[in-house]
Amino acid sequence: QVQLVESGGSLVQPGGSLRLSCTTSGFTLNYYAIGWFRQAPGKEREGVSCISNGGGVTEYADSVRGRFTISRDNGKKTVYLQMNNLKPEDTAVYYCARSRPPVRVGACEVNAYAYIDWGQGTQVIVSS
Repeated sequence: QVQLVESGGSLVQPGGSLRLSCTTSGFTLNYYAIGWFRQAPGKEREGVSCISNGGGVTEYADSVRGRFTISRDNGKKTVYLQMNNLKPEDTAVYYCARSRPPVRVGACEVNAYAYIDWGQGTQVIVSS
């Protein structure tokens, strides 16, 4: 079975940092782009970041660019989201997702329609 499991969410003060992990199984990770998305209470799910299959291309939402960094370790079958200088508006459940076939080499997009398999999410709360 295709599985993606997020971890690392926590309560953190504004200005703090967290690293989220997306551990995958059931597929060859280096064939797929991976995206991070988030959903805050009462809001629509929004794209945060994505990374191409080999890690050479990354994209970020304007709201997180310069603060968040996405990376991947295909050998460990894990994708990471390093979040620095967190703000209260970053509070949300964060999800990772696997891109929809056909495989794109060296490309990704921060659009939920480009992804087909999703994890359960991990909660991030930024509050003083």
